[in-house]
Amino acid sequence: MTYVLPILIGVLYALLMSLIREPHRRRFNAIMVAGAGAAYLSGGGFGGWELVFTAVITYVAYRGLESWTFIGIGWLMHTAWDLVHHFKGNPIIPFAHDSSLGCAICDPVIALWCLRGGPSPRELLRHKHPTRLQDQAAPKTTAS
Repeated sequence: MTYVLPILIGVLYALLMSLIREPHRRRFNAIMVAGAGAAYLSGGGFGGWELVFTAVITYVAYRGLESWTFIGIGWLMHTAWDLVHHFKGNPIIPFAHDSSLGCAICDPVIALWCLRGGPSPRELLRHKHPTRLQDQAAPKTTAS
């Protein structure tokens, strides 16, 4: 369960987030990755580096307000930070030894969904990228 449950949580996260309509879905996820970036601030164990990481991921999350790619990058950054904390023995949830490992397994699942553009299940089933759907809905203009 140490490995399967985090994957299921990542998939469930993506499914639940896909219920939010665009562009609110992207913006909400940018806020979520910023919050995840600040998760280790209260006793993360790396002193000033926790502040540096939080500042960098906050910038990435800000860029994510307009870009799914930046949100995906933010989740991958958080994955790396989770692994550092796991190997140091300073988990995200102090009383749950493998919590950072679980987070490091869950976060790439979310990142992959974000790097695909945060598609809804319908968009995934149609094998279309969400931005392509938006492009198709936009009226085409011709030069006169």
